[in-house]
Amino acid sequence: MKMPRIECESCGRGIAAGPVAGRPSKGRVWRHDPPQRSTVHGDALVSCHGSLAIVDLPLPTQQLELAVDETPDDDSSETLPLF
Repeated sequence: MKMPRIECESCGRGIAAGPVAGRPSKGRVWRHDPPQRSTVHGDALVSCHGSLAIVDLPLPTQQLELAVDETPDDDSSETLPLF
């Protein structure tokens, strides 16, 4: 699955964002290092402050909307409950 790339709000890098369960228009930015981690922090593992943030995904991942007919059926008075 190809994931959309989102610009990290903290460091400005283009990072992949995976979908968040139950929220079709939202994604979570993957964990990533700040651009100059090795010069500032040496060999320490330091994540960017924008890692794992929840962001809006681009439009191709919208939830499908179904058209619902709002007119009631004339035969609804003859239906019996099952339980």
